[in-house]
Amino acid sequence: SRAHALQGRAATVGFDWADLAGVVAKVREELEEVLAPGARTVDEVGDLLFSVVNLGRHLGVDPEQALRRGAARFERRFRAMEREGTLAGLTLEEMDRRWEAAKAAETDAGGSAR
Repeated sequence: SRAHALQGRAATVGFDWADLAGVVAKVREELEEVLAPGARTVDEVGDLLFSVVNLGRHLGVDPEQALRRGAARFERRFRAMEREGTLAGLTLEEMDRRWEAAKAAETDAGGSAR
């Protein structure tokens, strides 16, 4: 929420990307910096998150709401995976199958697949 407010304030004086392409390029640049060998610092991840918030702002999406909804969706699906039985000892592929089944069940029940 703070990042969103700061970006909105900067935009009021014209310190903003002219179009969505500039924002997307910045997100990609920040992701590359995070992934660069030896550069995985809290500052780089912070810059990436800040850029993603800006992307949401340019798309008209409230970043706080989007993150909360994403976390809730993950929690629902993960709990569905756990209801199928213990996850301990499963391979990543087996867990991924459960994840996809949870997504499909959510979609079949009228939820979002995204």
